[in-house]
Amino acid sequence: MLTSKQRAYLRGLGSKLDPIFQIGKDGVSEEICHQLLNALEARELIKVRVLETSPDPVKEAAEEIARVIGADVVQVIGTKFVLYKQSSKEEKRKIDLKAVR
Repeated sequence: MLTSKQRAYLRGLGSKLDPIFQIGKDGVSEEICHQLLNALEARELIKVRVLETSPDPVKEAAEEIARVIGADVVQVIGTKFVLYKQSSKEEKRKIDLKAVR
């Protein structure tokens, strides 16, 4: 669980990101969740766009994906959301939240 300061720090990092995935007419699927989990393992912080054609509202899509893959929803704004999940491999960890208290 993220503290408010950690979430604020991650929001700042996430604001500079471009969306690397789009959720469209198929909505949240097992395949999307698998791809997002792989991306989070490599990057730890990603931004996702939900297209107008998606049957899932943005906030619900973000919460569903986070629940399925064990990530944290950092921010939902407009048609985009930011997810964070610490990499399971120490050598791939780029974001240190221990310093943010």
